[in-house]
Amino acid sequence: MSDIAISVKNLTKVYHLYDNPKDRLKEALNPFKKSYHHDFYALNDVSFEIKKGETVGIIGKNGAGKSTLLKMITGVLTPTGGSVEVNGKIASLLELGAGFNLEMTGMENVYLNGTIMGFSKEEMDQKVDAILEFADIGAFIDQPVKMYSSGMFARLAFSVAINVEPDVLIVDEALSVGDMAFQYKCFMKMKEIKEQGTTIVLVTHSMSQILDNCDRAILINQGLLIEDTYDIKHVVAEYEKVIRNISLVSEGKEEVSKIEIDIKDFTVQSNKDVEEKRFGTHRAIIKEVFITDTLDGYSDSPSIESGKSVFIRFYILSKEDISDIVLGVSLKKPDSSDIWGDNNLFAQKSLSLKKGLNQITYEFTCNITRGEYLLFCGLATFNADTREELDQRWPIKKVIVQSKREAVGNVYAPISIILS
Repeated sequence: MSDIAISVKNLTKVYHLYDNPKDRLKEALNPFKKSYHHDFYALNDVSFEIKKGETVGIIGKNGAGKSTLLKMITGVLTPTGGSVEVNGKIASLLELGAGFNLEMTGMENVYLNGTIMGFSKEEMDQKVDAILEFADIGAFIDQPVKMYSSGMFARLAFSVAINVEPDVLIVDEALSVGDMAFQYKCFMKMKEIKEQGTTIVLVTHSMSQILDNCDRAILINQGLLIEDTYDIKHVVAEYEKVIRNISLVSEGKEEVSKIEIDIKDFTVQSNKDVEEKRFGTHRAIIKEVFITDTLDGYSDSPSIESGKSVFIRFYILSKEDISDIVLGVSLKKPDSSDIWGDNNLFAQKSLSLKKGLNQITYEFTCNITRGEYLLFCGLATFNADTREELDQRWPIKKVIVQSKREAVGNVYAPISIILS
């Protein structure tokens, strides 16, 4: 018996794009079969296999081809070329409300989805109590789903998918809605069915979810399979490079030489991926910030670990010598609430800049619970009691904090147990 749950071989999906709506009609009626379209490869010759019982994360930028891939795995789309084979019963959450009739009640949709998955009414009767208990939407189960919030949609859809005992579960960003408590409940349930042998394919932009829950990760970009490995941190690192579009980030000290060569480049660009707000006189600029777990490291780590020492390395370009600078850094939650922050004034350390490239490294202990945070940093100077903002970057990038154990709150302070 094969141990392969999903086999994807040379999968390709091509769409015909037209510059003008009339071109579609011209092409259809042209007696000489003249082409008026150009091909767009949503997926291009993608191949991989997923073993039974694995949890695999598929990551990539918006438009990379992830959803197209999942729709072909579930049979929603037909490939242009290649093949997909799924061994076992599949349940999927491709998008909120998929497979739901908006005019029908939640209860009616539970049975409708069960029928689509091949279950009889008698079989669904045995599962409905577990579905309703997990969804926990109360009396709304008897209301038309068109009245549901996105959170209610997610609760009911996930509850149906998770409680029909699938061999393969596919989740595409559906858990990005709803409250944190329900998301936690969903991931605990996913861990439970994983232990029972269910194969799980998870698509999300949350790298902490990928690092916490997946055995393996696949990176797709522009329709191509870029990485496929059990070294999840490596895949996340490559993903971060893709979404940040940072040319300076790479492994090896040779990258510092490239920065030194480019010391006259005072181009000020904001990081659109985190909607960065940037301001200041820019007599000096924060050209790049690396976060590493080793003092000698020159690469940008994809994640940092709770309880460990972390090094924040600033590369600052200055147009002139500047004395008495303040270099601050902080971590905030996506809702902008402060988690941690510090600067050299608080540390009672005087700092100055020389003309050209400056490298300054901060070290701190990451006593922060796991999650995704935003890194803010700012550079300023004082002149005759007047503060000059040189370069404020709010935020500059996303930071992923990992932990080997669960913790509540924001502070990572694990207990030790002493038995008398």
